[in-house]
Amino acid sequence: MTPNEEGRPTDIDRQNAEQEIRAKQHEVKYDLKDFPIDYLVERFRNDLFYIPSYQREYIWPDGNKCRFVESIILGLPIPMMFFADMEDGRLEIVDGAQRIQTLEEFMNGDLRLNGLTHLGSLNGFAFSDLPEPQQRKFKTRALRIVVLEDSTTAPLRQEIFNRVNTSGVPARASEVRRGTFSGPFMEFVKELGANERFKKLCPISDRMRKRREDEELVLRFLAYSDRYREFTHDVDEFLDDFAQTNKDRFDRERMKSEFERTMEFVEKHFPNGFAKNQKSRATPRVRFEAIAVGTNLALRTRPELTPTDVGQWIGSPEFLKNTTTHASNSGPRLAARIEYVRDRLLASGA
Repeated sequence: MTPNEEGRPTDIDRQNAEQEIRAKQHEVKYDLKDFPIDYLVERFRNDLFYIPSYQREYIWPDGNKCRFVESIILGLPIPMMFFADMEDGRLEIVDGAQRIQTLEEFMNGDLRLNGLTHLGSLNGFAFSDLPEPQQRKFKTRALRIVVLEDSTTAPLRQEIFNRVNTSGVPARASEVRRGTFSGPFMEFVKELGANERFKKLCPISDRMRKRREDEELVLRFLAYSDRYREFTHDVDEFLDDFAQTNKDRFDRERMKSEFERTMEFVEKHFPNGFAKNQKSRATPRVRFEAIAVGTNLALRTRPELTPTDVGQWIGSPEFLKNTTTHASNSGPRLAARIEYVRDRLLASGA
């Protein structure tokens, strides 16, 4: 580029850009088709719909498979898949291989549903265990497919696959949860996340705040304060269950009082709040959990607690060991870091 005096592209730059765009611009021709699931699976079994070599292996964990099947049974919108019409009359699966293979596995009886959050009564079910009306509805549910014409070249098909699978930013659990469990409780979590003292004590970047990291931390405080001993290993599932349980009815006054009391206590007795140091621009989740929940549990036992030695152990090797991210999703590790703070506060408090 040869910018003009104002630092902007010149007319020649625009002409060159136009030529490059025209040279590399693809006119992709396609049709939109709605295929019933049983038709998709039958064609896949007969190799009329096939997976090309550039596709990744069948790597979806069972949790993804079961959630996908649950979404279909619930009638939720399913993202479009991309197929390509080949010269031999078959359709190449450009994007959607994981979904097609999951459908085939489920209808073949090789996948049993588990970990479902909305249709818990179906946990343990194979396809043949579904009531017959639901089996028929599943088979005839139509999925929308973008079918690229056979003039679409192999490099372009691979480019479409790469862009479909890398261009998006995956939604964080906290973002999904806000929509899934919308209601009074999630509005309450949002309200606590806007608490000025919390925002001061818990540095979060603007980017992460937009992705609802503040609400994630608040929800962890509430859930672990009440049920940390029930946690095993799956944080998202644990928080989802807590949000669902409290979706419309919860002890608002108690939760708010404990949250605000904890923030006041941390501000008074922890020099850097929940951060590692005064210059920190982020708050490690495990550190927040340890200090916030441990403090809350201590205050439940002794509301007038006044610790005398926080500065002596907050930077100790033992505390740092308990608040590293290693095994952060372990139930025993979660309990250890929470109870470490709780016990140190109770042991030192006047």
